[in-house]
Amino acid sequence: MAMAVANCCFSVVTSTVKFRCCLSSQRYLATSQHSIASVTCKAVVNRRGSPREHKEGVSHKKSPGKPKDRRSSLHDEDEDGISGKRNAQKSQPMAFKSSGAQRKDKKEFKFDMKEQQFEQQNLKDAAFLDAVVKVYCTHTEPDYSLPWQKQRQYTSTGSAFMIGNGKLLTNAHCVEYYTQVKVKKRGDDTKYIAKVLARGVDCDIALLSVESEEFWEGAEPLEFGHLPRLQDSVTVVGYPLGGDTISVTKGVVSRIEVTSYAHGSSDLLGIQIDAAINPGNSGGPAFNDQGECIGVAFQVYRSEEVENIGYVIPTTVVSHFLNDYERNEKYTGFPSLGVMLQKLENPALRACLKVQSNEGVLVRRVEPTSDANRVLKEGDVIVSFDDVHVGCEGTVPFRSNERIAFRYLISQKFAGDVAELGIIRAGSFMKVQAVLNPRVHLVPYHVDGGQPSYLIIAGLVFTPLSEPLIEEECEGSIGLKLLAKSRYSLARFKGEQIVILSQVLANEVNFGYEDMSNQQVLKLNGTQIKNIHHLAHLVDSCKNRYLVFRV
Repeated sequence: MAMAVANCCFSVVTSTVKFRCCLSSQRYLATSQHSIASVTCKAVVNRRGSPREHKEGVSHKKSPGKPKDRRSSLHDEDEDGISGKRNAQKSQPMAFKSSGAQRKDKKEFKFDMKEQQFEQQNLKDAAFLDAVVKVYCTHTEPDYSLPWQKQRQYTSTGSAFMIGNGKLLTNAHCVEYYTQVKVKKRGDDTKYIAKVLARGVDCDIALLSVESEEFWEGAEPLEFGHLPRLQDSVTVVGYPLGGDTISVTKGVVSRIEVTSYAHGSSDLLGIQIDAAINPGNSGGPAFNDQGECIGVAFQVYRSEEVENIGYVIPTTVVSHFLNDYERNEKYTGFPSLGVMLQKLENPALRACLKVQSNEGVLVRRVEPTSDANRVLKEGDVIVSFDDVHVGCEGTVPFRSNERIAFRYLISQKFAGDVAELGIIRAGSFMKVQAVLNPRVHLVPYHVDGGQPSYLIIAGLVFTPLSEPLIEEECEGSIGLKLLAKSRYSLARFKGEQIVILSQVLANEVNFGYEDMSNQQVLKLNGTQIKNIHHLAHLVDSCKNRYLVFRV
C-alpha cells in the first residue's frame, strides 16, 4: 500500500472535475493481493446456518454474504456427495447373516462362499470410494463496492479425490477466496490442512496437496479413463447435502459437446449426464463401469422445464490442466484464437465472399490483443484449422459420425502453441500461422489475486470495472452506457482497464460531488487513463495546480 499526502481544491466544469494540488492531500493505492483458490462446482455453503445455492456453484454451509446473480443458467455445485446406497452398505446385512449362521450342511456352506465373494467385491468397492474425500473451506470474499475491506467469512463443503503424488483434484469454485482448506477421508474423524497448488478458473479445476503422511496411509489414487460414449453408465460420488457420509448416484451419458462453464465463463468440452448432482458434489469424481474416473462433477442446469441435467468435466480437460501445470510450474489457462466468428450457412453470403464450397466460418471481429490480429482480417473465412476442415456451421469432425464446435480444436492447444489456419481472402486461398494465448478481458470475470485494486484521492474512490463489481452494484446502478461497453468492447492492449469513479466519500474537500458514482474516468489532465496503476502514476507525477478528471 502506497500513501501520499496532498491538499486538493475542487471545481467542476460540465463533466470535468478539477482538483487543486498543494502537496498535502491523502492518496491510498492498494494493489491486488495474490491468493489461490480451488473449488468444486457443487459446494455446500453455510451462511447464518441456512444453506443456499449460487448460480456459479452450490455451497454447503455459508456465513452471511451477498448473493451473486449470474447471467448463465448453469449452476456450479460445491459438494461432492450423492444420494444413494453404497455396495458396502448393502453387504452389511448379508455379512451379519452369515456370521450368525451356525448350520454346517452343504447348502449352508455354499451360501457362505457366495457371501465371501460378495464381501470381497465390496472391499474392492470400498477402496474405490476411499479415494474420495470431503473438502471443508473457509472463504473470505472481497467487497468490490468497498475494496479496502473484505466481507464476513463463511464456510462451505465440497468434494475432492486423490490422483497420486500427494495431490488431490477438486473444483476451483470450491476454494474461491479461500483462507483455509481442510480435507477429511472417508471413515476418518481427523481433518487435515490442504494447500492449494493451482487453480484454473476457466476450467473450474483446482489442485490441492496434503503434506501429512498419515493422511496418505493406505491411499490408492484413482485412475483416469477415456472419454465415454453416449449411453455409457456413469456413477457420481461425493458429499452432497442430505447427510455427512459419502453418497453415490448413477445415470448415463446423455451428451458430449462444447459446454459453457458457468464459473469460468468459458466454453470447453463437457459431459452431460442424468445422474443426480447436488450441492456438495462439486469436485467429486464420476466413474465408468470399469472403475475409472471419467471426469469431475461441477455444475447442473436448473430450470422448471428440465430435470436431471448435470455436467462433468471430462478427463481431456483435466489432463490439459495438469499438463499445463507440470509444463509451467503454474497454471496459465486455455488459449484463445481471439476472433469473433459467424456461420456461413447462407448461400448468398458464401457467394459474396467468393467461397465456392460449403465450408468455413466468417471472421467478424479480431481482438487487438491477440496474435491473430497480425494475420487475420475482418471478412476472412477460416476453412481449416491444422488441416482439419471447418464446416459452414462452425463444426469439425469428432470421433465417428459426430461433429463438435470448432472451439474444441482450439481448446486442445496450450498457451504459446502455433496453429495453422487455412483461410479464403477475397476469393484466394492461403495459409497463415497464429500463436494462441489466453484471452485478454477488458472487464475480467475474476480478479487476479482475488483482491481488487483501488485508489482514493481526496475522498474520490477509483477502481477497475469487473464483473464481480457489476454483480455487487447491480446492473441498473452501473448505467447502460458503461454496461454496454463492458459487454461488447475489446481491450486495445494488454493491461487496459476501465477505471471508474465508484463513489465519493463525503467531505468538505469534495463538496458538491457526493452524487457522483459508477462513472468511467477517461482522462486526467488531458492524458488518457490506461489502468488504475497508470492513474496512480499520473497523480504522483502531477505538477499542475489542479487535478482535472474527465468523466
